[in-house]
Amino acid sequence: MKLGYQTNTWGGVVGHPAGVTSVKDSYYLANGSTEEALEDIKAAGYEGFELFDGNLMQYKGKEEEFKRLIEKHSLDFIGVYTGGNFIFPDILEDELVKIEEVAALASTLGAEHLVVGGGAVRAKGILESDYKDLGEALNKVSHIAEKYGLIASYHPHLGTCVQSPEQLDKLMPLTVINLCPDTAHIEAGGGDPVGVIKKYIDRIQYVHFKDFQNGEFLPLGEGNQEFDEMVRVLEEAQYDGWLTVELDSYYDPKAGAEISRNYLTKYESIKSI
Repeated sequence: MKLGYQTNTWGGVVGHPAGVTSVKDSYYLANGSTEEALEDIKAAGYEGFELFDGNLMQYKGKEEEFKRLIEKHSLDFIGVYTGGNFIFPDILEDELVKIEEVAALASTLGAEHLVVGGGAVRAKGILESDYKDLGEALNKVSHIAEKYGLIASYHPHLGTCVQSPEQLDKLMPLTVINLCPDTAHIEAGGGDPVGVIKKYIDRIQYVHFKDFQNGEFLPLGEGNQEFDEMVRVLEEAQYDGWLTVELDSYYDPKAGAEISRNYLTKYESIKSI
């Protein structure tokens, strides 16, 4: 396994304001410095990074600047995180246009993964048909990723129609997309991260780690997550992909990255890390 970090801790999880009135501009955005994030991620001892679609699109037309930045810090560009509602036919086309634009730029800049969250919750509640519509939309996302040589994975998330284990089990048979388990979101949604990883190990090509306790997302080792057991399951399955720490916010982003990296040293004796 290779160790990466998400840049969203630098600035926290926000969104591009243009997305309020234009679906095609509805990007995730970390309102911080990507350059500072990469400098701190490298200093903490990680090998690669993931970033939000909005932060990636800031480099559209400035691709050489982005390449110089990752070369400066000797980091791999693991992938990009994007998302959508996916259940409303009238806006799906624009959501997919946005995702294709993101995938194209990510591919050009050397990314490996396209991580996707979403599945809206209606004001009147979730319809059973929403899972079929979400699954079909994610199939289209997978085809877009394949077109650009990327690996697409779905990321269950609080606040979507796939936050509980039962909801995830409804979705997964309806789509071909891979699963990117976010261990803390799974627990916060009422699930068992170890059990989810075991159940869907054949569809896991990318993993997000973060710790969780008392409703709060935390650096690794500061909550109750059973990372030893998760790593054991991944190792037994000969998983050799990226393990990316993704902490939405922390009062000191650099310190948070260092805490998690120091925690991960306990697994360095495992041959694949």
